[in-house]
Amino acid sequence: MHPIKRGPLSAALLAFGLACTTAMAQQSPVVQPAATPVVPQAPATSAAPPPADAMPAPAERLNATDLEAWLDGFMPYALEQTDVAGSVVVVVKDGKVLLKKGYGFSDVAKRTPVDADNTLFRPGSISKLFTWTSVMQLVEQGKLDLDADVNQYIDFKIPPYEGKPVTLRNIMTHTSGMEEVIRGLIANNESEILPLDATLKHWIPARIYAPGTTPAYSNYATAIAGYIVQRVSGEPFDKYVANHIFAPLGMQHSSFSQPVQKNFHDMTSKGYDTASDGKAKPYEYINLAPAGSLTSSGADMGNFMIAHLQNGAFGDQRILREDTAREMHETGQQSVGPLNKMMLGFYETTANGHRAIAHGGDTQWFHSDLQLFLDDNIGIYVSTNSSGKEGHARLIRDGLVTAFVNRYLPPKTPAPEAAGVDEKTAKQHAQMMAGSYNSSRRADSNFMNLVYMLGQTKVTANEDGTISVPMFASYSGAPKKWREISPFLWQDTNGGDRLAADVVDGKVTRFSAEPYASIMVFQRAAFWQTPPVFLTMLVGSLVVLLLTVLAWPVSAMVRRHYGVRYALAGQDARAHRWIRIASLAVLASFGAMFGLVVAMLSNFDLMTPAQDGMIVALRSLTTILLPIGAVIAVWNAWKVLTSTRRKWAKLWAVVVAAAFLSLLFIGFACHVFGFSADY
Repeated sequence: MHPIKRGPLSAALLAFGLACTTAMAQQSPVVQPAATPVVPQAPATSAAPPPADAMPAPAERLNATDLEAWLDGFMPYALEQTDVAGSVVVVVKDGKVLLKKGYGFSDVAKRTPVDADNTLFRPGSISKLFTWTSVMQLVEQGKLDLDADVNQYIDFKIPPYEGKPVTLRNIMTHTSGMEEVIRGLIANNESEILPLDATLKHWIPARIYAPGTTPAYSNYATAIAGYIVQRVSGEPFDKYVANHIFAPLGMQHSSFSQPVQKNFHDMTSKGYDTASDGKAKPYEYINLAPAGSLTSSGADMGNFMIAHLQNGAFGDQRILREDTAREMHETGQQSVGPLNKMMLGFYETTANGHRAIAHGGDTQWFHSDLQLFLDDNIGIYVSTNSSGKEGHARLIRDGLVTAFVNRYLPPKTPAPEAAGVDEKTAKQHAQMMAGSYNSSRRADSNFMNLVYMLGQTKVTANEDGTISVPMFASYSGAPKKWREISPFLWQDTNGGDRLAADVVDGKVTRFSAEPYASIMVFQRAAFWQTPPVFLTMLVGSLVVLLLTVLAWPVSAMVRRHYGVRYALAGQDARAHRWIRIASLAVLASFGAMFGLVVAMLSNFDLMTPAQDGMIVALRSLTTILLPIGAVIAVWNAWKVLTSTRRKWAKLWAVVVAAAFLSLLFIGFACHVFGFSADY
């Protein structure tokens, strides 16, 4: 699960990343729903090339002595600066563990140090790599077909989209076309965990893209793959992985079971918000278990990396045939332009010219990354057990990998100078890019769509012809600048990451950027979805209703103070009273619904099935009251406009009617209306 990047509106939308990843990011934890959209934090990629006169020594410099000295300087300082309690780092090379080491504490209260062999972390969406490996095992046995309709393997039906079914290849490349699923993703109580089949059958998310066309990271689709493994193999998913991956790889301190086995309980690191706070968080239970419920030690993750770097071989054991592993590592699904692809389960993350595949993972508290440099036979895994100050645990994860690449895997040859485009064209293309975009990884058919309308991705055109995307910030928090190096292909001016756009009929329709390209794209928002329009409708309407409600007691107190009689009578008086009652009812119901959605972003407890009753009640009230209120508002406006009341009263009646109609439109367009708790 891969969280989405934490933004001012939501610290947790990125936890959807078990997200995302996002988003965005952020938001998968398993998923961290990402208001900068569910954008999962993706792994670090395309490291910034070091200055030519400071080029690191060749990869032979990578030895245990040098690596440990460098990490001992990097990690303690990084943990302190980001306020993270503990971390584990594992580096493998040429089929062996080069270094495995823990830093900080797994239990702050007891001052228990992190131990790479015996401390278990929660690597979130890196769990998916075990699900994908399981799928490929069954593919090579002839029990699964990557291009067959998945409905032939399950006991419920995934409806086709435009006549096309979902396949395992679509699922493994995150192009199933499914919208984001958030309900019950992470729970703090074992009682809230349902059997995998019950979770999948409760609600099938809408298909919003044709399969194979649009990267959109999906925990739900991953869980379908895990369920298929379970049904085809005849073993519970957690048992299958234990028997067919953990056992041959000697991963004796790893488990998909929830809760973990009793003998692992005391070995599992606590999760924290920050180290300085020191309050251990509850164990995180993942309903879509194949997408992110893994618990594993650093040493065990080292064995898993070695097996994949050796194309399925580990000592005298083998978890995949060599041809199957190569297919998994090298079969890419195109994203936008020449950007990094999604392999069969791995992200392509080539850095400094070194071919690499990877996967990141986030829960609410644990943040991890795994990178495999295939041609160099090098792998690195890092995991932290805290979100850190302002969510800065990602700076350890991304910063460590980037620094590692620059130190030990410098460019083999100096990068050729990009030709670029002329200044006039660059400025023209920058203006074409400017605007608001929706993440492809989003809730689209349910009320959580409201979150994504509040957290769109903005692209701005700079005076020098570059573009900026505030969501894609550098470690300092400053937006990166992207300079066009060929038509509709940009490069980070301080690094190697690229950004590309698709252009149809002379208009930019979507774009993406590394490292996000393999799992999500950003699609041009409709006019009404852009912040100036949408926020004006939403916030402006709620303010109008609030002022109308406040005017009720205020006007009564003023009349009483000055001894003035209520001036209206008959139909005018009735309309006057009804519009205030309607304003109060709609403000209370819609405002409560909006407040709940915002609160859910920072409190996963509100997303558990236990809250379904409250969600259904609020949605039902809004669904009933808002249309009635809109009718009353229009009737009131007609009554006031045809009366002899003052022009300001007539103007306000029109404004109130517009506010009701705007909220009615938002209710329909963002799927706030309804009588279910599916999201």
